[in-house]
Amino acid sequence: GVRLPAKFAMSVSAAILERLQLELRAMPHVVHALTWLRGPKCVASSSSPERVRLSLELTDLDRFFGDNLFSASEVRNGKPSPDLFLHVCSRTGVAAKDCFVVEDSPAGVTAAVAAGMIAIGFIGGSHAEPNLATLLGRAGATAVIADMRALKSTVVNLRGF
Repeated sequence: GVRLPAKFAMSVSAAILERLQLELRAMPHVVHALTWLRGPKCVASSSSPERVRLSLELTDLDRFFGDNLFSASEVRNGKPSPDLFLHVCSRTGVAAKDCFVVEDSPAGVTAAVAAGMIAIGFIGGSHAEPNLATLLGRAGATAVIADMRALKSTVVNLRGF
């Protein structure tokens, strides 16, 4: 029942972007994981396209994705609907069954599984709550990792890459 100031959303967005620029760092070992992975790599995020691009630029990870950046703003229904992941498949020409998704939210895992992809849960983020592994497993994650160094062996075990 509280009326927010007219520029509240804009102020919050500006504050978030400022904090990202000051504090955002790439996950440890993610460069190794992205270097090892073959084939197209995509980001399919519930965040705005601007925030996704800025985050990747600030962490120097944009070089791994090129234009393969997708946002829920491009589809009718965001996660846990499979729409975003299916949109990625249609844009990249890769079949869902040939994709695996690294997700840190139950809604994202649910969306990936509903799209017919293999979901790998990730609990190594600073925002991960203590029971996140359980929640990701319940949502359908085939495996759960806490460290990007485990991604290679996980993918090899799951798909034989």
